[in-house]
Amino acid sequence: MGMPKQASKRVADKAEVQTGADKHAGHGVKDHLGLLAEMTREFTASSDYKTIAQSALARITTYMGAEAASLFLVSDTGEALVCSACYGPVDITGLNIAANTGVVGRAVATREGALVRDVAERADFGAAVDAKTGFTTRSLLVAPLAIGGDCLGAIEVINRIGGDGLFDAEDLLLLETLAGAAALAISNFRLTHKIVQQERNQHELELAAEIQRDLLPQATSRDFPIHGINIPARSVSGDFFDILPLPDGRIWFNVADVSGKGMNAALLMAKTSSLFRCLAKSAEDPGQLLNAINNELCETNSHGMFVTMVGGLFHPGTGSLRLTNAGHEPPLHFDLRTERFIAIPADAPPLGIAQDIAGPDGFPVTEIFLAGGMLYVFTDGLTEATTFGGGMLGIDGVRALIRDHAEETPDLRLKSIAGAVKLPGQSLRDDLTLLVVEDMGLAPVGAKPPIDNKLSVEDGQIMRIRIPARPDRLKLIRAATEQACKYCDAPEPWTFDLKMAVDEACQNIVRHAYGNRGEGDIMIDYSREGDVLVVDIMDFADAVDPETIKSRNLSEVRPGGLGVHLIKSVCDDARFVPPPPGVGNLFKLTKRLPNKVS
Repeated sequence: MGMPKQASKRVADKAEVQTGADKHAGHGVKDHLGLLAEMTREFTASSDYKTIAQSALARITTYMGAEAASLFLVSDTGEALVCSACYGPVDITGLNIAANTGVVGRAVATREGALVRDVAERADFGAAVDAKTGFTTRSLLVAPLAIGGDCLGAIEVINRIGGDGLFDAEDLLLLETLAGAAALAISNFRLTHKIVQQERNQHELELAAEIQRDLLPQATSRDFPIHGINIPARSVSGDFFDILPLPDGRIWFNVADVSGKGMNAALLMAKTSSLFRCLAKSAEDPGQLLNAINNELCETNSHGMFVTMVGGLFHPGTGSLRLTNAGHEPPLHFDLRTERFIAIPADAPPLGIAQDIAGPDGFPVTEIFLAGGMLYVFTDGLTEATTFGGGMLGIDGVRALIRDHAEETPDLRLKSIAGAVKLPGQSLRDDLTLLVVEDMGLAPVGAKPPIDNKLSVEDGQIMRIRIPARPDRLKLIRAATEQACKYCDAPEPWTFDLKMAVDEACQNIVRHAYGNRGEGDIMIDYSREGDVLVVDIMDFADAVDPETIKSRNLSEVRPGGLGVHLIKSVCDDARFVPPPPGVGNLFKLTKRLPNKVS
């Protein structure tokens, strides 16, 4: 009786394996283990993956007595297999094949090795690569690089050297063993490389964060009018602020927020900050300055990113402030006396979107007279921050925090506001930057003037302004007069008359007391005495004889004297009074407030 077919096949397979074993008689188990150990050492000892992969493939090819071999790895998208290393007469490194086709593709998909003993007997064998390279494939083995539930790719070995030149099952078993070790070595190499890269990235982030901190201005003293704070949500920040004092006493400032996150945002932040600091030193107008920064950013911005910014120029001596808002959160002007807020919305697009978008006149500029108040500029990291109650702070929450901490010193106030949304042990959702500009040169309600207490009534002073005696600064005095009238709730016609009187008196000081030389200062105290608004106008020129300054008869046709007549016609009283020590002349105006506001 003959043997069953299945038993007969097992005997034949056993004989074939035995034949293969005879071919590898020169390689024992120790040789296999030695090769595996050597490959593992190479992968773990070098950071040059391509060179080590090439070396490992050469060892496998030589060890198996093959003519050529290739290492295919799954692409990042998973849609292709890419030859990352090869050994043999033809270099196919970089070759891409579809991930779901061919002998290699099927081995990766099924995670099972494949033996094509004689390609001449396989009608489904594709010879496209042979046709391109001129290489002839007679027999091949493919073993997947499987580890756990993943398959990294496959190793393909081609054409056995010697004998009939064809591989058998024993060759496949050996290749699968070597491929398993190679897969583990590749996986470990990738993991190690990832850890090293993460550590390198972390070091770069720490370095970038240190550079960013160096770009931020140094902490200012408590008596300085501008203070800022920046709290990054992560290592590096896309927010920044700057404070740049000028030799003439004026101060540039900005608050900005770069779109996006990560290193690209940090680099754009550094560039924008450097541009502002460099260009502001010779700039006079915030709108022109931001326009120049915008054009510079547009020349090199290739990532589609942009920057929102508020840039301003503050004059501490007058309390005047000019700013431009390019797509940023609206700053808040806070009147400390009335606790009222005025938002300054963006009237220009962000920087970095398009060149010359502002036109020849630059971005629009808003002029503000702080009048003893404050300007808060912040990023959306504040308004969108989470409060202790779990909700979003919002603009109403920002206003409430500003009111609640208004009596604190500026540096402590900013820390208190930020601390209200920086939950202990938790990171912020977004970078938070907050800056405050304070009119510290103007005395708040109840403050005493430094020259002489005779100049104010207890709890009656509204504010003080001191500016250079130049015609182009008179508009600041008009603005200050209007603010004082608003504080007293005076009606517009009444306010208009007083503004004309004060303006005329100051023009006389510029023309006559200082002789239009642009030298010296004018100082004005605004105070309220019951239902009367008192304006003390002082200069530091030579004392004048009040008898020589009189209004003339209107019937006389001659120049001069009409200004004095105008002043006295709109005020209840207008006269020179003895000045305090250190003051040249003191001209006092009084005007009774209408009954409805007295």
